[in-house]
Amino acid sequence: MRFLHPGGSIVHLAYCTNVHSAEDLPGIHAQLSGFCARVRSLLGVPRLGVGLWLPAGAARALLDDPQELVRLRAALDSHGLEVVTLNGFPYRGFQQEVVKHRVYSPDWSSPERLRYTLDLAAILAALLPDDVTEGSISTLPLAWRTEGAPTALLKPLVEGLREVRSRTGRTIRVAFEPEPGCIIETTAQAAELLPRDELLGVCLDACHLAVGFEGLDFGDLPIVKLQASCALETPPGAQRALGAYDEARFLHQTRCASGYADDLGEALARLPYGERWRTHFHMPLHAAPPPPLTTTAGYLGELLRTVLAAPLTRHIEVETYTWSVLPEPDVTGGIAAELDWMRRELAVLGLKEL
Repeated sequence: MRFLHPGGSIVHLAYCTNVHSAEDLPGIHAQLSGFCARVRSLLGVPRLGVGLWLPAGAARALLDDPQELVRLRAALDSHGLEVVTLNGFPYRGFQQEVVKHRVYSPDWSSPERLRYTLDLAAILAALLPDDVTEGSISTLPLAWRTEGAPTALLKPLVEGLREVRSRTGRTIRVAFEPEPGCIIETTAQAAELLPRDELLGVCLDACHLAVGFEGLDFGDLPIVKLQASCALETPPGAQRALGAYDEARFLHQTRCASGYADDLGEALARLPYGERWRTHFHMPLHAAPPPPLTTTAGYLGELLRTVLAAPLTRHIEVETYTWSVLPEPDVTGGIAAELDWMRRELAVLGLKEL
């Protein structure tokens, strides 16, 4: 979906397909013809943006056989779909029964991560619509917290992105996504650790930033992409209501004014119940959980107003990947409702749907 910003630029809205389980190309094609096509139909739009997640094996298969890349581009066109951004954070197995810390492996200390990201850059350059010259790839915030920051591979990353631009005429930018518990937790740490280069920047995940209680002054930090997401918020004394959300698949970092825990079970065991908690559990944008729990939708609205004032980015991706572990999942209908909520929010900010 495309929107005309009052300043004249085009803002792209997509939803991320990492919510769907697929590890190979037949699975990717099934997503497009199934989930993505149905979401587009529910929204009643001629063209739907999708933020593709391509596991490493599927990405390599696309480059090993150029005809597979041609077929993927044709499938996107035939279903009324377009791709300007990829989610390159998970490497593989994102919808396995247990993901947790595995999502950070391989990290940016590994040549595998570099190769995967440059594979995605080459693929995205081929998938971009004919009238779009710039794409984005979001990636992990270097690594889960370790001794030191693995930044040595960022120089060859930039060199590889420049080679893609020289060869294809398309500019692909990589966005590092701050997340609690990682080497880059905050945008301030991103500004400190990332080299300043036009091809690198950050992906602002609204859920992650809300869990960190982060302010909205990003200085001159390049914002390549914004992920529209809401965290789970718990008012003081209501923590027992979190029991339905303490699940085994994903990591749910939790923070309050006086403490932090790497996962929700740990938080329930030791953080003070008398404070407001925010939990890294991506909640639907359009609907609040049963009370007394709420979400950080208000923070997302403030973030959208801040980032889209200029705009500071032209790529927005709805990323609620937790439908499979929500108490009452409705994946297709829920995704369509989230995108409808987003386009109404963008309209309020003065953007016109094209």
